[in-house]
Amino acid sequence: MTPFAIALALFAQDPAPAAEAPPPAAAVAEDRLPTGAPRDDYQFVGWCYGALRGYLDLHDEVMPEVTRIESQFRKPGTSLADDLKVYADMQKQGRAQLKTFQAALTAAEKASVRPINTIGAGAVRQGRQVWNVGPEVTKARKAQEWMSWTLPARCETVAASLEQKAKLMGATFRVNEAPPPAPTSAEAPASPAPESPPAEATPAPTR
Repeated sequence: MTPFAIALALFAQDPAPAAEAPPPAAAVAEDRLPTGAPRDDYQFVGWCYGALRGYLDLHDEVMPEVTRIESQFRKPGTSLADDLKVYADMQKQGRAQLKTFQAALTAAEKASVRPINTIGAGAVRQGRQVWNVGPEVTKARKAQEWMSWTLPARCETVAASLEQKAKLMGATFRVNEAPPPAPTSAEAPASPAPESPPAEATPAPTR
């Protein structure tokens, strides 16, 4: 048998590699960037902080309506106190997550060669805006949105990665931000005046 025939025979005996299974739909949904959220890791964590802060701050406002809804639509065998405790537990968990996000943002700000805290503050405001609703939204609807809201799973994974990269990279850490504007003509430094050529030596008079 020729070497070429041997190679063909060996190739025919090897089973075809199995195709990789696609990731579960739930995992893809969890990793998807929320609508309107920044893509940059530092700004995204700021967005997560703002969205979660807005959720926590709404607790006292929406809980009377949440209690009414939970009381009105009871499932058999469930306890209202147990269901309301879930929201208290979520508040406790949310406050812990805020500390995680704050630690990641602080690490990134310390590692950046340029001040970026104003960029982070803008991302936080952007995250809080997810809770801005118009007067047409009823209290019941707002409470229902609050009851069903969950923090994107991507927030915690990106925050952990951001803090780790910031601590490892140190001064080489960069945030995707617009470059500083070029100085205008009024701000541009004046060009140095050309140096005057050295004066020629005057020849001594002859006698």
